[in-house]
Amino acid sequence: MIRNMFRIVLTFLSCALLATGAVAQAAETAPVDAAKPAHQLELTTMVQSQIHYLLFLPKSYSAKGEPAPLILFLHGSGERGSDLNLVKKWGPPAIVESNPDFPFMVLSPQVPEGGWWQREQLKAMIDDVTARYNVDRHRIYITGLSMGGFGTWEMIMAYPHLFAAAAPICGGGVPLFVRSIKDMPVWAFHGKKDEAVPEEQSANMVAALKEAGGDVKYTVLPDGGHIDA
Repeated sequence: MIRNMFRIVLTFLSCALLATGAVAQAAETAPVDAAKPAHQLELTTMVQSQIHYLLFLPKSYSAKGEPAPLILFLHGSGERGSDLNLVKKWGPPAIVESNPDFPFMVLSPQVPEGGWWQREQLKAMIDDVTARYNVDRHRIYITGLSMGGFGTWEMIMAYPHLFAAAAPICGGGVPLFVRSIKDMPVWAFHGKKDEAVPEEQSANMVAALKEAGGDVKYTVLPDGGHIDA
């Protein structure tokens, strides 16, 4: 059932290849109160970090040919550590192991033991991969489960113009910020009997996104538990 669900996710992301990119939203700047003194701080900061990942290149990939679409997959808490083979347990990294004809590039990072997804780190990794490989920057997609489902929601809300579509699985987030992704195709999944991450976590995000006028679809698996337990 889990493998079939991921095949549905990948079919959705494949269909999203035809979708247009999100429309940029104009940012509003609050006026400065002239009666109050203005304060400004200029600084340069640098945070050094390291991230390990798997990168699958399809047979059709060419460094000088047509740019390839890319899927970013974020694993759950059970796959954290220093053994990248753990990342192949679920989702696209598992599927491409047995299907070398898979048409997407698949980027699958790993969180160290005890860690959590860091959006700035993931963004830097994507920027590095797209700079070094022939990636179609208009066709970057994201999916993830459990901890990776939370990471998926956070990434698309933080960088709405980076991704063409998203499929968060048994995750959740902060509904307050969904308006930034109202133009992005999103298909969320959750098991009704999930005891680790309550189904309401996804339902709340989907409801907020629908209220904002978002392009969202929601699939609840009636007998589904938590697939990353």
